[in-house]
Formats: sequence, structure tokens, C-alpha cells
Amino acid sequence: MSDQVSQGNPLFPIFVKLDQIQTLVVGGGNVGLEKLEALLKNDPNVKVKIVAPEIRSEIIELADKHAGIRLKERKFKKKDLKRVDLAILATDQPELHKKIKQLAEERHLLVNVADTPDLCDFYLGSTVKKGDLKIGISTNGKSPTFAKRFREILEETLPEETNELLANLKSIRDKLTGDFNSKVKELNKITSVLKDKKE
Repeated sequence: MSDQVSQGNPLFPIFVKLDQIQTLVVGGGNVGLEKLEALLKNDPNVKVKIVAPEIRSEIIELADKHAGIRLKERKFKKKDLKRVDLAILATDQPELHKKIKQLAEERHLLVNVADTPDLCDFYLGSTVKKGDLKIGISTNGKSPTFAKRFREILEETLPEETNELLANLKSIRDKLTGDFNSKVKELNKITSVLKDKKE
């Protein structure tokens, strides 16, 4: 199996605690704003530093509302990569992106480069959120537009009571006794109605 070429999307999805790591966004224009909004949508307590010679007023307004956002209105400097865990490059300067990517690799940092899949270590997929339920959608960088449309479909389809369902299932799980396998079997029985209710 390991000798065979993986078919389809090989990306490994993870959910990052954005309030516990430091994210760097290089770029303060439209794309920088888009990336910042995506981060805030997932966690309003995100810790992010934004570096750019010019920063859009909308980004400044968001920084005023969120304590975790720090702004540096100047050109990128190598020292901006210190104490950073993730870097998102969102300028209109491909050569700058390549330079920062190289510097980030020396520090073993994960990098996302807007609209340049070949330079990305990770992609920012679309996410659907209903309370504690979060679904990540990835097209392996092929079509962010499709991911966005699919996200909209899921947001309309998932009932508002989804979070109440999760809370109830947690309550049931907490009351179950026995070993791990017996708990899994019982929860599988309880949740099978979700699969069987097709009509």
C-alpha cells in the first residue's frame, strides 16, 4: 500500500488552536484582509501580527476590535519571523514571497502563499461552523470557488439545532460506563438514526 501512489487529495486536515500560536500575515491589502477575516471567523481570539507598508482601514478597524491583532505598518523584515508559528503571505510581490518562504523554511515554519499552491505548506480551506461542529473543505488548491459554494450549501443544509445535538451526545457519552469499545458501540447505536433518516 505504501508503494502505491495516493489517489485524490493527500492533504492531512488538522484543526489549529489559533489563540495558542502566533500567526504572521505579510500584506495589508485586499488579500491580507481576506486572510485576516478567515482567521477571525474561525477564532476571534487569534494571535496575529500583520506587516505591510500600507494597511487597509478595514484591517485597522478589526485590530481596534480584537486585542490579539498587532499591526506593523512598514516593509517586511527578517526579524518578523521570530516567535512565529505560521506565516501567511498575501502581497502582490511574488519575489518577496519566494524570499520570505526561503527564510521561513530555515526556521521550519509552515507557510501559506496566496494564489501560489506550489509555495504552500498548507492551504486555508473553507470552513462550515455550527456551534461546536466545524467542517473543513479542501479541493487540494484546485478550486477555492467550489469550496466556497459547497460551504454555502452545507451552511444552509445543517440545522440550527446541530449544536444542541452535540451537547446532548456529549452528555450521553459522559454518563456511559464500561470500556472504550463498549462506549463506541453504544454511541454508534444512538447516532445510527442520523444515517437511517434519509426520508
